[in-house]
Amino acid sequence: MYKDKILLITGGTGSFGNAVLKRFINTEIKEIRIFSRDEKKQDDMRRYYNNQKIKYYIGDVRDYGSINKAIVGVDFVFHAAALKQVPSCEFYPDQAVRTNILGSENVANAAINNRIKRFISLSTDKAVYPVNAMGISKAMMEKIIIASSRLTSETVFCCTRYGNVMASRGSVIPLFIKQAKENKPLTVTDPAMTRYLMSLDQSVDLVLFAFQKAYTGDIFIQKAPSSTIGDLAQSIIDLFNSKSEIRIIGTRHGEKLYETLLSREEMVKAEDMGNYYRVPSDNRDLNYDGYFVEGLVETSGKEDYTSHNTMILQIPEIKELLLKLDYVQSELKETGYEKGAYNGF
Repeated sequence: MYKDKILLITGGTGSFGNAVLKRFINTEIKEIRIFSRDEKKQDDMRRYYNNQKIKYYIGDVRDYGSINKAIVGVDFVFHAAALKQVPSCEFYPDQAVRTNILGSENVANAAINNRIKRFISLSTDKAVYPVNAMGISKAMMEKIIIASSRLTSETVFCCTRYGNVMASRGSVIPLFIKQAKENKPLTVTDPAMTRYLMSLDQSVDLVLFAFQKAYTGDIFIQKAPSSTIGDLAQSIIDLFNSKSEIRIIGTRHGEKLYETLLSREEMVKAEDMGNYYRVPSDNRDLNYDGYFVEGLVETSGKEDYTSHNTMILQIPEIKELLLKLDYVQSELKETGYEKGAYNGF
């Protein structure tokens, strides 16, 4: 499927872009294009990988001209460029609109104009019943991608939606580890909050699964366990043998008690594919009877798929999951622990 093909990754210098590179670098793919606005990170990647398959393009998804030039000759697009931090988007919602919504429209239009074969866009659980600017902008991004799927038969458009990626840049696990290593209090917003736990490799698995299985307009979701934030913090304190305590600081602006990967409206039509759900696109047109006169009785009997009703891990299981992360192993090594030699593992 990938032999002699060209892949473009927007936001390619981020955690996801690096994870995809590690998967594809030794395959028969012809070329991987990294599109981003950060020249320093591109230079770091260039030096680290030192591989002629990788080509680097400076640009911004907000600028249609730059993405259109980078996409010429491309077969596949993984669209990962986004503003992802909830607080940043809350304070600067206009910037979230420009990158996550209008930027995604630029990438989709460039894909259509250049007859790209497959287009996979990365979304988030925060797009379901959004209460913050980041989630709202991602929900609109999904709508734009699905609407784009109706405009062409040449490009397969698809979205993937997943929860928090453990130890990704700006996430809570690196913060908790830093606080634990310094024996400072771990700042927990609400210990009863639940969040999905998913590794970076699993996020790549989801994208590749969608790439292979998607019909145009689909949304793919990977099933994932969750934990409470209180148990996650305690697990890190235990693993690092820290003297830290947990300090409850209260819910931050724009935060939910739990996250939702599938709404009950989506669950009605979702296809269970084992480790994944596939949600086909709504292909109704502007015949309003399909929206306001006709309905689905089944919707009332379905539940959302949330971090509260998925499998919730206990502390021993959370520790086991954390120990599988390279980032956690690296931090433990700096602390002086060897793998498997502490806390019952």
